[in-house]
Amino acid sequence: MRNTHGADVLPRRLREADAADVLAAFRSNPDMARQGEVASLADAERYVRALLRSDGHQIPFALAVDDRLVGLVCITADPANRSGWFWYWMNEDARGKGWMARAAATVADWALTVGGLDRLELGHRVNNPASGRVARAAGFVKEGTERGKFLIDGERIDVDTYGRLRSDPFPEAESVPFFER
Repeated sequence: MRNTHGADVLPRRLREADAADVLAAFRSNPDMARQGEVASLADAERYVRALLRSDGHQIPFALAVDDRLVGLVCITADPANRSGWFWYWMNEDARGKGWMARAAATVADWALTVGGLDRLELGHRVNNPASGRVARAAGFVKEGTERGKFLIDGERIDVDTYGRLRSDPFPEAESVPFFER
């Protein structure tokens, strides 16, 4: 896909060289602290290395604009059950452009075909409706609400849960091709 300035916006495999962009994303919004502890370049390098470990349980994809990471879509796989926990985040500056919805749809489509999984699931805080829009655009179906799941700043927050099965129809969001470099 192309952004309004003609730049390529594509999912690709995460790589160690993305650490500085991961740090920038974590610094872009205080809410990113819910995604992990990344306060320095060394933290970002550890974060990326942990996602890239060869155990195969983390399957991370960078959402890149002109090959620079602006977001992440990842699957924490449960190979024994052929399922995965699906999660994503984005640099504050890249939000609201529709890029994550298309990237999430692309990665979910890949996971449920080439990736060999039968089920994906995700959850998002109810006070983050943008994440719900991404989930629905990527073909996920709301399955319920976990009441009071998270304690954030002394307040209990509900979490909406979603699932997508291999047998579900593909979403309307247009998939984009992956690229490797």
